[in-house]
Amino acid sequence: MILRPYQEAAVSDACKALDKHKNTIVVAPTGAGKTIMLSALIGKRHKKDKRVLVLQHRDELVAQNRAKFLKVNPYITTSIVDGTMKDWSGDAIFSMVQTLSRENNLSKRPKFDMVVIDESHHAAADTYLKVIEAVRKDNENAEVVGFTATPNRGDKKGLKNVFTNCSHQIQLATLIREGFLVPPKAYVIDVGVRGELEGVRKLASDFDMDQVEAIMNKRVINDAIVEKWRELSGDRKTVVFCSTIAHAEGVCEAFVDAGINAKTVTGDTPKDARKQILHDLEFGDVQVVVNVAVLTEGFDAQPVSCVILTRPCSYKATMVQMIGRGLRTVDPEIHPGVIKKDCIVIDFGTSILTHGELDDAVDLDGKEANANPGESPEKQCPECDFIIPQNARECPNCGHSFSAPDKETLVNFELTEVDLIGRSPFRWIDPFGTGACKMATGFNGFGIVIETAEDTCIAIVKAQGGRTRVVSIGTKMQATAAADDFLREVEDSTGANKTKRWLSQPVSDKQREHLARHGVLIGPMDYSWDRYKAACWLNYLWNRQAIDSIINKMGYTNAA
Repeated sequence: MILRPYQEAAVSDACKALDKHKNTIVVAPTGAGKTIMLSALIGKRHKKDKRVLVLQHRDELVAQNRAKFLKVNPYITTSIVDGTMKDWSGDAIFSMVQTLSRENNLSKRPKFDMVVIDESHHAAADTYLKVIEAVRKDNENAEVVGFTATPNRGDKKGLKNVFTNCSHQIQLATLIREGFLVPPKAYVIDVGVRGELEGVRKLASDFDMDQVEAIMNKRVINDAIVEKWRELSGDRKTVVFCSTIAHAEGVCEAFVDAGINAKTVTGDTPKDARKQILHDLEFGDVQVVVNVAVLTEGFDAQPVSCVILTRPCSYKATMVQMIGRGLRTVDPEIHPGVIKKDCIVIDFGTSILTHGELDDAVDLDGKEANANPGESPEKQCPECDFIIPQNARECPNCGHSFSAPDKETLVNFELTEVDLIGRSPFRWIDPFGTGACKMATGFNGFGIVIETAEDTCIAIVKAQGGRTRVVSIGTKMQATAAADDFLREVEDSTGANKTKRWLSQPVSDKQREHLARHGVLIGPMDYSWDRYKAACWLNYLWNRQAIDSIINKMGYTNAA
């Protein structure tokens, strides 16, 4: 497997930080491939007779993370310690923190040389601290590394007693620009209560949601939410975030009365019922799910392409988690016929106006994030030299006014394309010269991106011995990112180096023979052909029937 460039950089920086500090945290948004990165990091740090503990806080993550780990590191033995299994034999042990932190289990631990924490914003919890303390009691040099999308905990319980540094932060905007997430298109709607919402008091960990409910949960407002949703979203699969259970029920009732198949999910919803509702949202006829603090984490339904915020978020991390539920790209194999190019975000609260940009500064202390990393939390007044807090808008000594920094809001979110093809380890070419197709091939598979309609491309791939299949339907960036990702997964550096000499060598006699059988004749003086272009052509011709069939079934014409 070949890592994406930003993944390689994150792993490299984490290794350097571990050498220096024995601990680090890596911040990576949903969709960045945290499990692939933590697996690659373990692979780089792994030595004979050394053992690593991988901690998860949810049961389903144990099996998922282990399966992905083995794809990256098939040579490292693994085992599981959870509620149903206690196998300490692996060099990499995947465990539920709730299970391992129990004394009767923790007392049986072997000596570990590294602890890796998935979703490490939970690492300040007592269960994690207990495990880490026990590991370091056995081995004071044990390394601790965490991966998370949201390091700034909403409860302001800092992570600095576990991590002293953040070695790498992958920006959400990077994943959007490179086609691994869809871009948000945000709308801020005032239904006449913005002033009241701005006056809602803060409690220990968030705004007073009972007060928010009293403001927002009115039939006229709930009907307005449904009306604006119809206008901006149409028939998109949607997740709504509300303040309280009563509020969620009121909003859901408005959707149902408007003829929309909507369901409510709260902390009181039985586990089996919740599972069925979320399954029906992703694969069935449920169009809208209204929830209260349930779907902010650990939930991904690819077809969801609209997120509605009907409550304010006092912490940016909470807002980012909510919006992130709609940014996943769609796998056409899992969801045939679903095309998703963006995500509509409708904010009826004040979150987007308050927080602006999606990306956040990392704060391990649990204080309010500093917008300019590296700056002191204090500043000096230019008028009277008085030292004041960094976020002060006015000097209390002389009255000097500080202009507030401009915020780039989601409403004005703009994409800037990166040269994905230029940064790819594979040589992407237009083999047919039509401008409607890009193709790359390796020793173990090929990928082709074909433009089928305005701003709609299909990415089709095939691994050696596998079947021809679609991995993306979307913008050119999304399709190219998906096809390139597939090749990174099936190839290694042997089949990926686009500068290798053989790629530019003249077409071989065997290639000429195969191409001629398909009616493609290459003249002796035709220098536009090389061995790599011929390889791309042959892969296409050998699989053309399957490629055409896929495109025709979707109602498009093959422009290649």
